[in-house]
Amino acid sequence: MNNSVGNTARLLGAGLRALLVLTVVCGVLYPLAVTGIAQVAFSDKANGSEIKDKSGQVVGSSLIGQTYNLPKQNPDDAEETAKPDLKWFQPRPSNGLGSNSVNQQYSLILSGATNKAGDNPDLVKLVTDAKDAVIADNSTATYQVKPSDVPADAVTSSGSGLDPNISPEYAKIQVHRVADRNGLDVKQVEKLVKDNTAGRTLGFMGEPRVNVLELNTALKALTKS
Repeated sequence: MNNSVGNTARLLGAGLRALLVLTVVCGVLYPLAVTGIAQVAFSDKANGSEIKDKSGQVVGSSLIGQTYNLPKQNPDDAEETAKPDLKWFQPRPSNGLGSNSVNQQYSLILSGATNKAGDNPDLVKLVTDAKDAVIADNSTATYQVKPSDVPADAVTSSGSGLDPNISPEYAKIQVHRVADRNGLDVKQVEKLVKDNTAGRTLGFMGEPRVNVLELNTALKALTKS
């Protein structure tokens, strides 16, 4: 009986010691080491790829899209659709999981695509209406957007519904409107787009892209300079 109790006590002691050692190594030392390496070697990415404005204030993440809308007339009206603030460059649509889902307007609760077929009547209407809006919003007294000028990313959401980037083509058709709304020269805004256009990764992967948050942050700095 005594041997049995002693063996059990030794096993329990060994198990507790193993638990303590593994807790310290795996639960404390390893996370601290990984966090330390990440902060030293990849500080920007480890902290969420934050974007800061001229004053140093964090305005968002380069990985997550944002909307630039005017305040609602009635904030308590859930049915009211927010209108885009046209002095800013606009992102691609974000209606991935449906217009009545929790994924509206770059919400971080869920992300995803509509999974609707290309000939789905609801999707066709959504794209058609979006195209009409892009043409109307970006046409000015001196610049007329043609239907053939509207790229696909201007009227369709991405697979995640949270895409932070737009194509240089979509940014280009917004230049005249942004310049007009902010009292800037078109050449200034064109240079802003060019300076914030990233090329293909490693020169051959993906497509050229413009991060909307980075572009609008630079635009804000320009309008206040």
